[in-house]
This record gives sequence, C-alpha cells and structure tokens, in this order.
Amino acid sequence: MANEENKDKQGIFDIYQNDPENADKKVFGRVSYPDRRGFLKGAGLATMAAVLGGAIPFHRNMPAGIIPAAFAEGLEDVVIEGKDGLVVLNDRPMNAETPPHLLNDDVTPTQRHFIRNNGIPPTEVSPETWTLTIDGLVDKPMTLTIEDLKKNFEVVEQQLVVECGGNGRAFFEPPAKGNQWTYGAVACSNWTGVRLADVLKAAGVKDGAVYTAHYGADKHLSGKEGKLPISRGLPIEKAMGSENLIAFAQNGQPLHPMNGAPLRLVVPGWPGSCSQKWLNRIQVRDQVHDGPKMTGTSYRVPNRPVAPGEKVDKEDFVIIERMPVKSLITSPQTNSEITGKEVLVRGHAWSGDRKVNNVQLSNDFGATWIDAELEEPANPGAWQTFNAKVTFPQPGYYEVWAKATDDQGISQPFAIAWNPKGYLNNSFHRVALVVKG
Repeated sequence: MANEENKDKQGIFDIYQNDPENADKKVFGRVSYPDRRGFLKGAGLATMAAVLGGAIPFHRNMPAGIIPAAFAEGLEDVVIEGKDGLVVLNDRPMNAETPPHLLNDDVTPTQRHFIRNNGIPPTEVSPETWTLTIDGLVDKPMTLTIEDLKKNFEVVEQQLVVECGGNGRAFFEPPAKGNQWTYGAVACSNWTGVRLADVLKAAGVKDGAVYTAHYGADKHLSGKEGKLPISRGLPIEKAMGSENLIAFAQNGQPLHPMNGAPLRLVVPGWPGSCSQKWLNRIQVRDQVHDGPKMTGTSYRVPNRPVAPGEKVDKEDFVIIERMPVKSLITSPQTNSEITGKEVLVRGHAWSGDRKVNNVQLSNDFGATWIDAELEEPANPGAWQTFNAKVTFPQPGYYEVWAKATDDQGISQPFAIAWNPKGYLNNSFHRVALVVKG
C-alpha cells in the first residue's frame, strides 16, 4: 500500500522516466499506436488541454512517451553574484546553467555565461602576478606573464562557443549520472586573448609531439595538496588551429572569477572541458594526455551505437572531440502565451568546428517544417542566429521544434543517441506555446 501511495505522489518526470508508455495513460488518458504516434481521446484530451491552457490542434502527431515541453522546465532561478538568472545545479563544485530565453543575445553577456567547475577555484587571481608556463616537448620552455602575452603576440577578439559535453544530460533515459544540465550549459561570448598556436610556435614544438596537457590553479574538492580536479588536453593538430585562444578578457572586461579569471583557454567546437580555466601551465607531450578526466569513461562515448542502458566496457570508449550540430530557441520563452496567429521565433545554431547550413522549425510535432533565416557566423567558432515567423492555424497548445543541419549534411535527430555518461545530446529543442485567440 505504501508503494502505491508513493506512486500516486510521483512527479511527471518520475512517471515518464520509469514508464513512459503508461505515463501517457496515467497522466493524460492517452493510448499509443504501434508506430508510436500519439493519440488523445475523450476525457484524456480534454484533461491535457486544460492542463496546458488550450486545445492541441496537432495532437494526432504528438509522439507517445515524451514529456510535453510545457512541463520539461521550471527550475527556479538562483542569483549568483555577477551571474544574473543562472540556475544552480550544484554548489560543490559550483555548476550553473542559463535558461534558454536568457541566451537570446547574439553575444552572450558575461553575467549569462554558464558556470562549469570541477574543483575549488583559486583565490589569488591577480592578473599582474599570474604566470603561464609552456614546457614539455618544446625547444624553448617559457614562463610568461599576462603582460608578456599581450606584448609578444597578436591580440585577437573572437566570438566563440563554449559548451559542456554533458549539456542536455537531464533528458537521458535511463538517466546518466552527473550534473543534470538541460539546455543552458552553452554560451557564445566575445573573447580577447592570443592564439594558442602562436604561443606554441614560439616555444618550438618538437617532432614527436602528440598532445597538449592543460593545468589550472583550481584545487581538488578533497583539498589534498597536489591532487588535480581536472587536466585535459588536445591533439597537437587541433591545438595548432587558429581558432583556439589563451584568453584574458571576456566581452571587453577581465574574466569573471567563475569563468577562469585571470587566464583560460577557449577551444571552440570541442567539449568545454578542453578550455582549461585558471590556466597556469601547458605541457606538450609525446602521448595522449592521461590527466584527471582524460582517462576511463570521462568525456568519452562508446565507439559504436549502444542500446539505452547497455553496459559498455571501458576499452570501448573513445575521447570526445568535436561537438555535434545543435540549435536552441531563445525567443519566445517556453510556456509563453501568444496573442494572435503569428510569432517571431529566434535562436542560435552551431556545429562543433563546422558551419550550419540550415535551420528548420515545426509547430505540428514534426509533420511539416519551414526554413528559418540563418545568419553567417561572426567568425569560425561562433554560433549562428536564426529567426522565422511561425503561424498558427487556430488557438491552442503548440510546440515549436528546431532542427539544424550542418555543412556536411548532418542534422539533429529527434531522439537522443544514448550513452552511459550522458554526453552529446543534440536532439531537437522544443518550446511550449499557448496561442490565444
């Protein structure tokens, strides 16, 4: 009896995660056809419409077993100093994401840039005394101040996307352990710094170099001296790309303490874990780097498609490199009420180190699609803004879906490509709208 009472008290996420097929029947009275296209009937349709605030004109296209986008968000905003509107997922280490509607700017303001920490940030972060050491397999090891970087190398500004490899993990089923990011572990700020490649060239990378190793001044959560929370790196070919920066400013101002002040790497198109914060050393190695969060299953995915929940041997995992094609609707905000039959939908799209060629939108659960207008990136590594006017045939509940396709013809999928660690979710972004007459 107690178990039955607990079931009655389950939230919508619990019900859908534990039994998505029966969830439709329990919550909305919906039954599913074998082709998994949803169908609502009688009192179930009326109940769902009442909950969502209006009729659902395209309910026959609605896939079964998925949580309506109207219910997929709703965490309360928590204010962090200098980080307006971010939602805190964890406070040890600090991790916080940005709701999609607060990412509407072409260039992400510093206060809206997400936070992904692995350890305890340093407290001594004076730009005047900070140094960066370049050593390992180089002809001329160097220790440089930030002023040295500014004087000895070309200073550049670039809009660059930084995205956590686990962005979207909250939607995996079975669930994956780790910070339960929804959509907001991504940003595209304007970064100022010097090219990583220029610094490596000045140090003289020797033959036989395979990988860089990055080190920061943050401490392990245990507080144990010498134990690092994270130290990742890049294949030397990627490290020598012109898009990667050693950055000392964000949006024309010194870095925010939670975003790596006073010096960090920014490696666009690859997992954010490659963009070491509080950077104080880059080592060039003759092997794939084996620092913390580089081995085992950290920032790795299976070398083949796997079934949801499948056990995968550690030797079958490969390191994540480029991030997949993705899009994000930033306006209107999900769960908004719209008056009239038309709304301007806006957002951003990106695809690792590729360009996005096309973004399409649907308001009938994927039955039909329209092309959005897509802007060119400000520079390689920046996201691209899209917009389109979406019309609605009658009042009711709608979901607007976004799907991006990159310059290699690769599109976002409807379903999540499941993996044990919950990385690289690039399924369609959905927002819920109630259209009033």
